[in-house]
Amino acid sequence: MNKLRIASLGGLAAAALAVSLPMLPAQAQSSVIPRGYGGPPQVTRQGPGAGHPMSMSADPLSLQVAGQLAAARAATAKYATNLAKAKSDGYMIITKMMPNMGIHYLNPHIAGFNITKPQILVYEHTTSGFQLGALEWVFPKMPTSPPLPNATFGSFPAACHYADGTFIPDQNSSTCAKKAPSGAKFTFWHPDLITMHVWVWYPNPAGLFSGTNPLVAPFNKG
Repeated sequence: MNKLRIASLGGLAAAALAVSLPMLPAQAQSSVIPRGYGGPPQVTRQGPGAGHPMSMSADPLSLQVAGQLAAARAATAKYATNLAKAKSDGYMIITKMMPNMGIHYLNPHIAGFNITKPQILVYEHTTSGFQLGALEWVFPKMPTSPPLPNATFGSFPAACHYADGTFIPDQNSSTCAKKAPSGAKFTFWHPDLITMHVWVWYPNPAGLFSGTNPLVAPFNKG
């Protein structure tokens, strides 16, 4: 049995799963667009003789977030409706459908925070197939500063994971059963984790960084 731990999962790669626990303290998000992002650009009319009749300006924070989200979308577009591609690139199932969240797939070879390389892809199983909803990054402890402006975080307790997406909370890796009740083989264990969801591929009225999404409810049966 190949018992992978956090160290062998690239240092961070573990089941940073959707956050079923309360959000940890951070700035609240009340809409899909984070604060300071997505508002209309300011229009400044120039006086007579100016080189241009008007100029467009935007808050630096808006531009920063917009650029990062655009980079995340561009990097993961190949997975948006192609779960097979995600699997071929190393993402493996780590949870079954979690209500108002999704089915989580982890790439154990990705470490640290890179906006173009999420450790977790969160899929919704729709009538037409699998649709990527959120990207997720995991951390062994709370980041000293948010990797994305105004990000909020969740947490996931230590757990044993199995090949069919079954997971069983357990603070001790040595007590993980070799098989899940379903008979699926044990794959890895991880300690307590901090998680960060970003709903890049599916609208979320609960907030860009919310762990749950009320619009996912129709897919809760998996």
